Amino acid sequence: MPHTPVWFMRQAGRSLPEYLKLREGIAMLDSCMRPDMVTEITLQPVRRHKVDAAVYYSDIVVPLKAIGLDLDIKPGVGPVVEQPIRTRADLDRLRVLEPDDVLYVTEAIGMLTAELGETPLIGFAGAPFTLASYLVEGGPSRNHERTKALMYGDPELWSDLLDRLADITTAFLKVQIEAGASAVQLFDSWVGALSPADYRRYVMPSSAKVFEAVADHGVPRIHFGVGTGELLGLMGEAGADVVGVDWRVPLDEAARRVGPGKALQGNLDPAVLFAPTSAVETKTREVLDSAADLPGHVFNLGHGVLPSTDPDTLTRLVDFVHRTTEV
Repeated sequence: MPHTPVWFMRQAGRSLPEYLKLREGIAMLDSCMRPDMVTEITLQPVRRHKVDAAVYYSDIVVPLKAIGLDLDIKPGVGPVVEQPIRTRADLDRLRVLEPDDVLYVTEAIGMLTAELGETPLIGFAGAPFTLASYLVEGGPSRNHERTKALMYGDPELWSDLLDRLADITTAFLKVQIEAGASAVQLFDSWVGALSPADYRRYVMPSSAKVFEAVADHGVPRIHFGVGTGELLGLMGEAGADVVGVDWRVPLDEAARRVGPGKALQGNLDPAVLFAPTSAVETKTREVLDSAADLPGHVFNLGHGVLPSTDPDTLTRLVDFVHRTTEV
């Protein structure tokens, strides 16, 4: 590629008026299960921003809904689980995900790859820890009290829970890869709540299991978490080819922590996009300069696109990165 590639987490949806219009009156999870809507929403930012990859429109709880868990995504709140998982008996509700449970994913990716041509499609799934946190807490949590209480108080049950979720996540990623996804990302939104020692002991084995299970499919594997500056070295060890970095750690320092042999993804602060264009360009140059000596770099934000972001700012940002890094 003649320039640094650019794509954004949560580029499909949220900030785009055409997305909001399409979603009017349709629940989030329902929209994830309609191949026609998934295809259109996934393509919208590719058309508008000229990003270098499409991101499959879905949600991290889709595979949990697909195996029959009673959950919903409540506007302004996030995923809410009707019956949280807190005992060994609750594990029985986490059955294996079969490809037939998510036929709409296979259909949508088939439609997308036909439309996208040479543009790669990135699939994704929630990492076992973040899924476990939603399931144990019953919804989003600031402090993850119940999650950590289970993790420390019944480490055997915790291990079995994450192992079960690793299998579900692996199956969901394999469906996407086998349908035509060019790369996959494991999204660990909440793992920054852990210390390195706790991550290594309680979480890393399940994430590593997922990466190992899809290794022979030959697509790049990306690992991303928020607030993970202290965990970057361990995340590099977990097995991904690319490590996503949030905006708190400069990319050159992140590369030192991650270690050799990994590309990095990131890491402009999403809030920078609300500043004037000149300031956005200055901060973008800082990211690109920090990445100058990396063996591989995908320009991205340090987390997802914020819902109130001006779409034109994203379009200008893509163009700026392409022009600035063109060889």
